[in-house]
Amino acid sequence: MKGKGKIFFASDFHLGLTAGTNPLERERRIVRWLHMAAAEASEIYLLGDVFDFWWEYRLVVPRGFTRFLGKLSSLTDSGIPVHFFTGNHDMWTFDYLSRECGLIVHKEPLTTKFDGHTFHLAHGEGLGSRSIIYRILLSIFRNKVLQAMYSALHPALGVGFGLKWSLNSRLGKGVHLDFMGDLNEDLLRYSRTILEEQKIDHFIFGHRHLPLTYIMKEGPSVIFLGDWISSGSYAVWDGSELKLEEFI
Repeated sequence: MKGKGKIFFASDFHLGLTAGTNPLERERRIVRWLHMAAAEASEIYLLGDVFDFWWEYRLVVPRGFTRFLGKLSSLTDSGIPVHFFTGNHDMWTFDYLSRECGLIVHKEPLTTKFDGHTFHLAHGEGLGSRSIIYRILLSIFRNKVLQAMYSALHPALGVGFGLKWSLNSRLGKGVHLDFMGDLNEDLLRYSRTILEEQKIDHFIFGHRHLPLTYIMKEGPSVIFLGDWISSGSYAVWDGSELKLEEFI
């Protein structure tokens, strides 16, 4: 860790997505946010779906994102730890981002402590979901044998198909869900299962594309980080208080 400072959290940049805002301007805006955060940050956490589609071949990575990747490398070179959580759009991250950009890659939810407070961090895909079909789909995406088979495709086919698939996702179609209530939100249901096993002060999730701070009746706060398609929301921990803010 760089030292005493604020901790920043953001997710769902969906870099490369052509729906919504202009993808190049979105990338530049994210880089400006990272530059702002770096002045105060001890750590930065990116909680998934950073890329709208990312597939690493052994010798080939997706084209683009040079401003963003360069900024991340600059941050880690300066001593600021940057954590990257895989999401359902960029779960096919292997070792490129850690080796080349110095990122700390997480493929599972993380429970950690900041200033004596316990945080549970995750992208959120599939957590608490009652949909059997969705859970089966995620297991297919995570299957190492199927991943190896997909990697046998020429990059023009593999990346091309992935980009087309991402455009047909909920976000690519421009569909944004409202808050569904305490009993119907998958991530609130998941949070309660975690609370049965350990004490958590704050939950932070991506995935929902809904910027929201929710206080559970059990006590912990839950933050949905929103996205950078319709807004530019992020959370910041200053050592005593967790706030959801928007980058203007």
